[in-house]
Amino acid sequence: MITRLVFGFTVLLLTMANEAMSEPRRVLFLHSYGRELGPWNDVARSVHDELIRQYPGPIDFFESSLATARDPDSDSVPFVEYLSTLFTNRKLDLVITNGAPAADFIRKYRQQLFPEIPALFTGLQHRRAPPDRPSASYAVVAFNNDFPLILEQMLRVLPETDRVVFILGSSPLERYWVDQLRTELKPFQERVTFEWLNDLSFEEMLKRCSALPARSAILFGLMSVDAAGVGHEERKAFDRLHAVANAPIFSYVDAYFGAGLVGGPLTQVNEIGRQAAGVAVRIFNGETPGEINSPPIEPAAPRYDWRELQRWKISERALPEGSEVYFRIPGMWEQYRSQLTAGIAALVLQAGIISLLLIERRRRQFAQTDASDRRREVVRLNRVTTANVLSTSLAHELNQPLGAILSNTEAAQMLLKANPPDLAQVDAILSDIVRDEQRVSEIILGLRNLLNNRTEGDLRPRDLNDTVRDVVKIVTPEITRRAMVLRTVLADEVLPVRCDPIHLQQVILNLVMNGIDAMEGAQPPHNLTIRTQRLGDTDVEVRITDTGKGISAGKLTSIFDAFVTTKPQGTGLGLPIAKTILESYGGDITAENRMRGAVFTFRLPLSGIGPTSELM
Repeated sequence: MITRLVFGFTVLLLTMANEAMSEPRRVLFLHSYGRELGPWNDVARSVHDELIRQYPGPIDFFESSLATARDPDSDSVPFVEYLSTLFTNRKLDLVITNGAPAADFIRKYRQQLFPEIPALFTGLQHRRAPPDRPSASYAVVAFNNDFPLILEQMLRVLPETDRVVFILGSSPLERYWVDQLRTELKPFQERVTFEWLNDLSFEEMLKRCSALPARSAILFGLMSVDAAGVGHEERKAFDRLHAVANAPIFSYVDAYFGAGLVGGPLTQVNEIGRQAAGVAVRIFNGETPGEINSPPIEPAAPRYDWRELQRWKISERALPEGSEVYFRIPGMWEQYRSQLTAGIAALVLQAGIISLLLIERRRRQFAQTDASDRRREVVRLNRVTTANVLSTSLAHELNQPLGAILSNTEAAQMLLKANPPDLAQVDAILSDIVRDEQRVSEIILGLRNLLNNRTEGDLRPRDLNDTVRDVVKIVTPEITRRAMVLRTVLADEVLPVRCDPIHLQQVILNLVMNGIDAMEGAQPPHNLTIRTQRLGDTDVEVRITDTGKGISAGKLTSIFDAFVTTKPQGTGLGLPIAKTILESYGGDITAENRMRGAVFTFRLPLSGIGPTSELM
C-alpha cells in the first residue's frame, strides 16, 4: 500500500513538472528607446538569444518601448494604462528592462503594474542602478563605463592628441552623462582640450567633425535626441559620423566595433546578454531576485580594429599590453603560406636543377672542346700517317723536277759563257726551269695542305672534281711506284659542295690509299677508278672502286667502326674519320664488295642544300 502511494505521488510530481515545463515563461522586455535603436537593440538581441540558449523550456516574449525616454515632458499615464490593460489577463513571469529609463519607469510604476512580478534591470551603467533593492523585487545586471581608462588609453595610442570632441545628445540620460563626464575627466583638462557638442544639432556636429584640426580625437557617447529635438538611431548616426569625420573615433561599447571604431577597453554586449540571461534563468528556477548579486561587468581587454589603425597610422607598438587586434587583412605570406612555401621550394629546387644543368653543360662543353681537339689531332695524325706512306713516292716525284732544274741550270751557265751566247736556247732552258719549279711547288703545297693543323674548318663551296684532281696529283707517284692503274671518270659539270677542302681531300685520299693497299699482292690487273656524278638536284656521289681482295664478310658491317682494320699495320681510324667528316657535312658513306674488289660510295649535298656544320 505504501509503495503504491509513493509511486502515485512520484507520478503526480513528474506530471506537474512536465506541465510546468511545457507551460511557456512569459517575459516582458521593456526598451528604453525602441527595439531598433542601438546599442540597446544589440543588448536586447543578446539577452533574447542567450535566454533561449540557456533555458530549456519555451519562452513567450512581449516587447514594448517607452514613449517618454526621449521627451521628459511626455505623459506616462497612457503608457501605464496600456501595459495594465495588455497584461490584465496575461500572467507574466519576469519583466526585463533594457536601459536606465526603462528601469526607472518600472521602479516608479511597479506597484501599479506588476507588484508581484520579479524584475531584471539590465543594459544600464551600474551608477544608474536603483539604490534600493527590496529582497523580493528585482535583480540588476549592470556594467561599468570607465571613461578615465578609455581616455587614458586613447591618449596612449595617440600621444600627440591635444583635442577630444564628445558626441552626446540632449535627452535627459545624455545630459546626465555630460555632467558625469565633465566631473570624471577633469584630471585630463591640463593635457587636452575638451569640446562638447551636445548643444548642437547632429547635422552641425557632422560639419564640425568633418573639419577638426590636426591631433584631434572623437569620443562617441550617446545620440538618441540632439539639441534640435530630432531623434536618431544611434547606429545610423555613428555610420554618418564615421563617413565624414577627419579624426579617429572611440567609444565605450563594442556595438560599433568593426564599423569604424578604433577600439580600446570596450564593454561587451554579448557579456551583458550572457549574464542577464543567467540571472533570468535563476529567477525562473525560484531564486529571489534581490538575493542574486551580480557584480558590474567591467570593460574587456583592449581590442582594436586593424583597418582603423592603418587609416590613422597608429603603430601596434603603441597599443596597451594585452591588446588584441581584429580584422587584420593578412599579407600575402599569411594568406598563401602553404602555396608560397611550395612555390619557393619549387623555385629553389628548379634553381638547383638549373644550376646543376648549367654546371653539367659547362663540363660537357669543356669535354666536347677537349674531345674536339683530340679528334682534330687524330685527323691530323691520320693525314701525317698517310703522308708518311706516300713519302717515298713524293721524294721520287720531287727528285725528278729538282734534277731537271739542276741540269737545266748547268746548261744555261755553259750557254751564257759561249761567245756569242745562245739566248734562244737559254730562254727555252729558263722556261723548263719555271715549269719544273711550279711542279715542285704544287707537290709541296699539296703536302703542306695535307699536314695543315688548323683549329677550325674552313667551310666554303668547292668543286668536288677539283678535289679529286688534287688527290690524283698526290697519289700518282705511289700508283706509278706500285705499277697500278688509276682512272678518273669525272662529271662534265661542276659539282659544288660546301666543305673544308683539306678534310674532303683527306676522305678521298684515305679511300684511295685503302684501295691501293687492298690491291697489293692481289692478282692483276690492279685498277683503281674514281667516279663522280650528280644525283638529281640535291646530291653528288663519289665511287672509288678497286680490284683488290675485297672486304671479309665478318668486317663488312663494322668496317666504319673505330679500330676495325683489314691491314696488318692499319690503325683502324681512317674510315671512322672519313665517316665523321662526311656526316658533319650532311653526307653518308657505304661499302660493299663486287665480284672482284670493293667499292666505297659516299654522298654529299650540293652547296646550299642540307647541313653545313663544321667537323669539330
